Amino acid sequence: MREYVRVTCRSHRMTMLALVLATCVSCGGGSRQQVTGIDSNTPPAGCDGSCADTPAQLTVGDVEGIIARAVAEAQARNVSATMAVVDRVGNVLAVFRMNGASTVVTIQSPAGPIDGGLEAVNIVPDSMAAIAKAITGAYLSTEGNAFSTRTASQIIQAHFNPNDEMQPAGPLFGVQFSQLPCSDLASRFTGGLPGVGPHRSPLGLAADPGGFPLYKAGTPVGGVGVISDAEYGFDALITDVDTDNDEAIALAASSGLIAPADRQADRITVDGRVLRFSDAHATDLFADPNSAPAFATIDNVAGALLAVPGYGNAGINAGVTFGYAASGIRPDTLDFPGLDAFVLVDALDVERYRPQAGTDGGSALTAVEVQAILSHALQVANRSRAQIRQPAGSPARVTISAVDSNGVILGVVRSRDAPVFGIDVSLQKARTAAFFSSAAAAGALAAVPPATYLDGGLVVLRKEPLTQYVTAVRNFLGLPNALADGAVAFSDRAGGNMSRPYFPDGITGNPAGPFSKPQGQWSPFSTGLQLDLVYNAIIQHVAFVSNLVPDVPANCTGIDGFDNGFAPAGAISALANGTQVFPGSVPIYRGNTLVGGIGVSGDGVDQDDMIAFLGIHEAGQALGGIGNAASQMRADTLVPQGTRLRFVNCPVTPYIGSNEQNVCDGK
Repeated sequence: MREYVRVTCRSHRMTMLALVLATCVSCGGGSRQQVTGIDSNTPPAGCDGSCADTPAQLTVGDVEGIIARAVAEAQARNVSATMAVVDRVGNVLAVFRMNGASTVVTIQSPAGPIDGGLEAVNIVPDSMAAIAKAITGAYLSTEGNAFSTRTASQIIQAHFNPNDEMQPAGPLFGVQFSQLPCSDLASRFTGGLPGVGPHRSPLGLAADPGGFPLYKAGTPVGGVGVISDAEYGFDALITDVDTDNDEAIALAASSGLIAPADRQADRITVDGRVLRFSDAHATDLFADPNSAPAFATIDNVAGALLAVPGYGNAGINAGVTFGYAASGIRPDTLDFPGLDAFVLVDALDVERYRPQAGTDGGSALTAVEVQAILSHALQVANRSRAQIRQPAGSPARVTISAVDSNGVILGVVRSRDAPVFGIDVSLQKARTAAFFSSAAAAGALAAVPPATYLDGGLVVLRKEPLTQYVTAVRNFLGLPNALADGAVAFSDRAGGNMSRPYFPDGITGNPAGPFSKPQGQWSPFSTGLQLDLVYNAIIQHVAFVSNLVPDVPANCTGIDGFDNGFAPAGAISALANGTQVFPGSVPIYRGNTLVGGIGVSGDGVDQDDMIAFLGIHEAGQALGGIGNAASQMRADTLVPQGTRLRFVNCPVTPYIGSNEQNVCDGK
């Protein structure tokens, strides 16, 4: 049966009613090749996380082939592109700019610029966009799921699905502001060969189609990202099928390394909705990727390799093998016996975040307690059913981070094959819960310089003081001392409720939450407090990659605007890698004393909530003395605007091989 959909020829800004396989031959000016096999040429290996036990990595020859195929497709479309290739932990293996490609891009929503945030910033180097797209494909994907930047676009917007009004925001709302270049967890390129990760992304995670993961024998080995239209945006309408040059070029580049068909996002559902992987398919390509010329014949002819400050030299490198010490992520040997745990290590194979005691006084968590918290949370994950992973019934694969009330990292542990993006995100979540549950939050926010929004280039649009969000949340909650008395325990689900452009979440036409920009000013590039905390740091990094200023420090807060030379002031060490606003964290208490936070990120936000909450509960039962916030302190005791905030939301029947239900009730 024929299926009729709307097909958008993006470069001509026109739509037409056509068959799914209809040709937009005018887009790009080329003619279509009948190419087959690209969508499913990787055998659908039955990988459940263990395929990475066999070393697999991108070789120099692989990277050369990826670039050559991308160039051939771009030439067939009469466009010039910049493309980047990364390995699974974010090492930038090559960046190639074709002759005539725009050297800068504009950050912009499809419907036009929003007044503020990163919208209409038009000085972003093309290399930053290409690298961010490649890292997104690599970081969101595992042996159990393959997500692209188009998938990312679908799950970060004000409604899920986008434009499906009266529906809650995307399940990973806010994830775009993770993996930031200022993160204190992320590794940085030092001028040598690729090394331990996870590495930072120059623009966080991307939602602009044109980024795909790359696979070998069922296991992800990296990602490819392409930018050709000088516009860094997202897909606001998923009821049509786009013809997008960036996406088609990236698809051609991934030929021979495409994700297994049964792991691609369109085989995975969330809340009953099918995810999107790609609007481009083999039959949409204008050039046969199997006939692409050798890289040597296009290097310094069709374009040239780029050196990108902070990311790589003007050359091609092989990637590192994931799950081994050289990648910065390897099996645990010390602290989590029998749990199939993985840990982060440095270049000397020394663990970076073994369980340690807190730094916040006499009530601080002990190293034994931290180890118990991480162990119990990992045990919950191992017996829980993943939401966004194939095959069905696989255990949840997550990263778990614990911090003290000062935001100091007390320990990080991972499941086998957990997505890499969850490392930075789990730390953001843990810190966010601890910070907003503390008595220091309001004062710390008041000391941070305002976000200095740009008006296109280096022109000040306006300054946004962070104290506005403190005032807004106090008025919203009816609590004049909110964020200054430590009286309320805030989880990321509760804080996320207040960070959406509608409250209650998704109810179109309602006012925004107090941490969000209102409608008309909100977009995925202009979100509110989450972005304003880190805005100046992102702009400083843009200027650094443009060879204008020194690099951003390893703290995403406390940086003044460009007009004041990015001067440091009021940095919040407790939020050094920014905040996160989708579920998966709770604060940790000793009695009624805040002693830290736990964050979880991986295979489903309800699973993340449950693993964090039950990890603390079960560790407290085993050891005594620590636990979740007392029920009367939790944010779900608050009913602003007549709608109760949420604290955690646990799956009803979460465990593999068990019918046990409502496992979080009464705890």
